[in-house]
Amino acid sequence: MKVLIAVLLIGIVLSLGQALFAMSSGPDQSGRMVRALSVRVALSLLLFALVMVGSHFGLIEPNAQ
Repeated sequence: MKVLIAVLLIGIVLSLGQALFAMSSGPDQSGRMVRALSVRVALSLLLFALVMVGSHFGLIEPNAQ
């Protein structure tokens, strides 16, 4: 579960970097930027749902101090 969360976080960062690169390439790359940001939003929603499901079923636990 933790590995899947880490992979999703890395995917989110890579997608954000791809959008930044497309944005800096010029206005003709706006389609690539929108696609990369859409992927980032989808991965973020998937990560949120995964954390909620993992927490509900006890697969991940919060750190109690």
